[in-house]
Amino acid sequence: LKSSTQSSTPATQSTALLYTVSPSHAAMSGSGVRSRAGGGGGQAAKTSETHLSVVVPTYNETENIRPLTERLFKTMKDAGLTAELIFVDDESPGSEESERIVKELAQAGHPVRIHCRKKTEGRGLSSAVLLGFEQAKYKVLLCMDADLQHEPEAVPAVAAPVMEGRADFSVGSRHAAGGGLGFSWSIVRQVISHGATMLAWPVAKSTDPMSGFFCTTREILDRGRGTINPIGFKIGLEIMVRCRCQRVQDVGIMFQERAAGESKLSAKHYKFYVQQLAALYWDKYMDYIFLVVLLVFGALILFTTWMPHQDTFNTMLR
Repeated sequence: LKSSTQSSTPATQSTALLYTVSPSHAAMSGSGVRSRAGGGGGQAAKTSETHLSVVVPTYNETENIRPLTERLFKTMKDAGLTAELIFVDDESPGSEESERIVKELAQAGHPVRIHCRKKTEGRGLSSAVLLGFEQAKYKVLLCMDADLQHEPEAVPAVAAPVMEGRADFSVGSRHAAGGGLGFSWSIVRQVISHGATMLAWPVAKSTDPMSGFFCTTREILDRGRGTINPIGFKIGLEIMVRCRCQRVQDVGIMFQERAAGESKLSAKHYKFYVQQLAALYWDKYMDYIFLVVLLVFGALILFTTWMPHQDTFNTMLR
């Protein structure tokens, strides 16, 4: 499990999934793009979008805001794309400084803004991302972490499959061609990460379903209106499953070492993840689960009916 850039305490208020519509993105070719979607969706590629809303949830990530912003907008300019950047900051010791830095960056001409949530408004990474998507002005939406483990230079490639109309959902994956780790992870962390990934494979169409670096559209999000659960911190996995994303493409990225700040990962996040997976399994396979339960119940009825008459049945068979 990758460390989150935001506290994942359950939201005290559910975030309403309200989405508006606007234009969005032309993209780079996806070197290292891998698809696990079945059948290709049967749709021809639409005209590429040229606009992108980037949402970054933060919690005490003051030192990373300026370099992330400057690197992102340089990358977007080089790629010929238009972007806006939205930080959604949960109240922390660094909130006031983060807000000051974002205002300076906006005054310098960067299209960046910040929403500082008070504790009374809600908490948690997933609800912060959904709030950012709600406030975004463009049609194509991308989420990334604030700790610079997701490189801003990879944004055009990760967004490309969605912006070019080739995918409903794209994922920046460590496990696709061209992807990997830019630093050494302990064996324990690797085992935990691979185990969590394997548990999610039956419900997700991605080689890296834990990734917080993903792209989709407002239209796709509308499919999950009323069902997306804002509790937890694997919001990409939640959207992928609840919004029934069929055309999913992985784009290889190098997952880098945290630039500054601390990991927010703790034991409670593993608990939230297991709870989230259980809900997603039920959401995707409840018809099959119900059928199995029905068959088992029917078999028990037949067995209890047959047992009292076993001697009679045996006599008839002689």
